[in-house]
Amino acid sequence: MQTERARVSQKMEPRCVECGFPIKTLFVQYSPGNIRLMRCENCKAVADEYIECEFMIILIDLILHKTKAYRHLLFNVINQHTVNFEGSLWKTIFAFLLLDAYRSLLLKRNEGEWGSSMNFSSIVWTFQEIIVDVFVGNFVFFCIFLLSMRLMLNTSIEISRCKDILLAVLVSSYFKIFLIATMVWEFPSSVIFIIDLFVLSSNAVALKVITDSAMNRCIAACFCAQALKLLVTQGPARRSLRF
Repeated sequence: MQTERARVSQKMEPRCVECGFPIKTLFVQYSPGNIRLMRCENCKAVADEYIECEFMIILIDLILHKTKAYRHLLFNVINQHTVNFEGSLWKTIFAFLLLDAYRSLLLKRNEGEWGSSMNFSSIVWTFQEIIVDVFVGNFVFFCIFLLSMRLMLNTSIEISRCKDILLAVLVSSYFKIFLIATMVWEFPSSVIFIIDLFVLSSNAVALKVITDSAMNRCIAACFCAQALKLLVTQGPARRSLRF
C-alpha cells in the first residue's frame, strides 16, 4: 500500500522523458529566454528536450506514439502544480463528449438515418439517441476501463488516481479531432473506425506511461473497454431498440 502511495505521489512530479525517473526541476531560468535544461540523475540524459521544441515536433512524436512525447505531455505539461487541473479536466471532458457525439452523427449520416428530408420529430429523436449513446457508451467505457486496470494491471482505484488516468485517456484521444475534417471532405465510414483504432493505440501508450505497465496488458485493457462501448452503442441489442 505504501509503495502504491509513493508511486502516486511521484506522479505529481515532473519526469525524465527518457527513463521516467522523477525530476525536481526540468530547467533553470537565468533570464527571460535564457534557460538551461537539467539532466536526469538516473540516465544522465537531458530530462526533457521537448521544452525547447516547437509544438509541431511534439505533435508528430505523439502521432508516432513515442513514449517520451507522452511523458512530456502527461507529466511535464499537464501537471497539477502548473495548470488548473480541475478546469482542464472538465474542459477536456466536454470536448471529448462533443467529438464523440459528432462521431455518432457521422455514423448515422453514413447509414442514411440523417438527411435534409427529416422532420422535426425525427431530428429530436435522433439527437436523443446520440446523447444516450454518448453518455451510456462512455460510462460503460470508463467503468470497464477502470475494472480492466484493476484486474490486468493491479492498479489501485483511488479518487486522485482516477482523475489522473481519466485526464490521460481524454487527452490521448486527440485523434478524434481529425473527425472535424469530415466537415470539409466526405469520407467513408471506415475512416471513422480507423480513427477509433488510432485512439485505442494512443490510449494504450498513455496508459503504459502513466502506470509503467507492460504494453500488451495496456492494449488488452483499452481493447476490452472500447469493444464493450461499441457493443453497447452499436451492437445488435442497441439496434433492435430502434425498431
